Amino acid sequence: MANLNESAQIQGVLLAELKAFGDERGRFAETFRKEWFPQRSWERMQVNRSESQAGVLRGLHYHHHQVDYWHCVSGRIWVGLCDLRPRSSTRGASQLIELGQDSLQGLYIPCGVAHGFAALTDVVLFYVVDNYYDGADELGVAWNDPALGLDWKLAAPPVLSARDQRNPLLKDIPADQLPR
Repeated sequence: MANLNESAQIQGVLLAELKAFGDERGRFAETFRKEWFPQRSWERMQVNRSESQAGVLRGLHYHHHQVDYWHCVSGRIWVGLCDLRPRSSTRGASQLIELGQDSLQGLYIPCGVAHGFAALTDVVLFYVVDNYYDGADELGVAWNDPALGLDWKLAAPPVLSARDQRNPLLKDIPADQLPR
């Protein structure tokens, strides 16, 4: 069983402290159980693997109908989060969390929380989502929008996909595309 801790900055974001069991051969840790997050059905669960080179920044993305659960298998990342949910007590709050291969943590990101990561090293990220991929539910906001207040602490400009380069500022997102 993982020990779950809610973020002090963003309501509903959970950091799962995973337990490892090791011996002379190595170690073992459970990284995800749907029972840890009973608020979601997980009937349409999908597991993905993302590989990124050092210097890549992915996001920020948000969804209306999908939660994410991330586990960094190899390397280190800065995860950037911003609460876009209109009814959240932490609406507008932002946070950076470091995840890495040595931390043995999982990160639960609820619907309506914008999320992305900057690869501090070459990285492999596994993530579980509670809904199959739907391009219509893959929305974005500019990673460097000053209104989000995220200081990524990057030494050089990040490498972005063409799509993420086009992510709008929060003030330019139509109201019907924002979390409800």
